[in-house]
Amino acid sequence: MKLIQKSGLFVAAALLAFACGKPGDTVETTDAQDVAAGSGVTLAISPETSSVNWTGYKPTGKHWGIIPVTSGEVMVEGTTLTGARFAFDITGLRIDDIPADNENYGKLWGHLQSADFFDAANFPEAVFEMTGVEPFSAGSIEDKDEFETENTPASDSELAGNPTHWISGNLTMRGTTKNIKFPATVSIVDGAVSAKAGFNIDRTAWGLAYGDESNAVDKAKDQFIYNTVSVGFDIKAN
Repeated sequence: MKLIQKSGLFVAAALLAFACGKPGDTVETTDAQDVAAGSGVTLAISPETSSVNWTGYKPTGKHWGIIPVTSGEVMVEGTTLTGARFAFDITGLRIDDIPADNENYGKLWGHLQSADFFDAANFPEAVFEMTGVEPFSAGSIEDKDEFETENTPASDSELAGNPTHWISGNLTMRGTTKNIKFPATVSIVDGAVSAKAGFNIDRTAWGLAYGDESNAVDKAKDQFIYNTVSVGFDIKAN
């Protein structure tokens, strides 16, 4: 696999961090880093069994769904993950909490595709490229403090499951690339790779700033959308 070569991408001074604590315990977003060169065997990602899931929150409710993975590959050397890249289709985004034949589905889908959020007309694809991987050490994941409502975003420690590794990678959405670091459960058995992860990002780092909670004059009035979005990767390759 030829991963994009060194190109400054998904760590200088941290622009956004979703938790406080030791570097190894922190889910964070920073400037773009060099993409991992990758070595060993290249395995194709299976779009049929891979997906990206998302959950967005507001004080009065939440929405969730998936974004289909369209292509990608991972590189492994023995039982070690050395590189990965996959693309997902923003225009194929699905909302799973509203029936597809409900008029509100179309309204929300259209809004998410608009310039208020993903600006899919100009940026129909998002890409993740791995920049680093390290073992997950035992211990707790530091969580970000959130304004509490009936729909406070799930915490990183809730979403993480039982991780085996910390993975870092450049995530490009809406023409912006940031490096994200998150815990993941990675399994490499008999030439097949399975990687699952759940973590939070701050959507405004990629310009998805509609309803930015930092602009809320009075959060008690519930007139904002949480900047925190929960993201899950479920990637399979063989």
